[in-house]
Amino acid sequence: MARNNTMMQYFEWYLPSDSTLWGKITKDAKHLESLGITSVWLPPAYKGSAGTNDVGYSVYDLYDLGEFNQKGTIPTKYGTKEEYINAIRVLRENNVKVLADIVLNHKMGADEAEEVLAIEDDANDRNVSLSSAIPIKAWTKYNFPRKRRYLF
Repeated sequence: MARNNTMMQYFEWYLPSDSTLWGKITKDAKHLESLGITSVWLPPAYKGSAGTNDVGYSVYDLYDLGEFNQKGTIPTKYGTKEEYINAIRVLRENNVKVLADIVLNHKMGADEAEEVLAIEDDANDRNVSLSSAIPIKAWTKYNFPRKRRYLF
């Protein structure tokens, strides 16, 4: 029988910050398949700058999927790395494809400020400089102080 491909966005902005979404998806996988859902769109899985209160769009650490004690929590808003991997495995076992939302061009919650050079631009025309390069303090340094290093 031919299937009508149907994707479900499996998150919304106001989900509770209880780190249970990955577990819920795992429990729902069989039901999703029975409804004819052929793929799900999952939220950003990595640690955001607000820990479990972050929906994933203010990226802190792209490589922390709920594994390291950073920003006051090990799990992300949606759960742990193990729960995420398990949810994907169970969805696939139930013939549901997974699309992961990722945001590569946002960074928030830096660990330290550092001195950098900045040029003030005209607010109405960013091609017009209003100053020469001047030193400023900016929150741009990431050192992930609570993250253990993998050994390779």
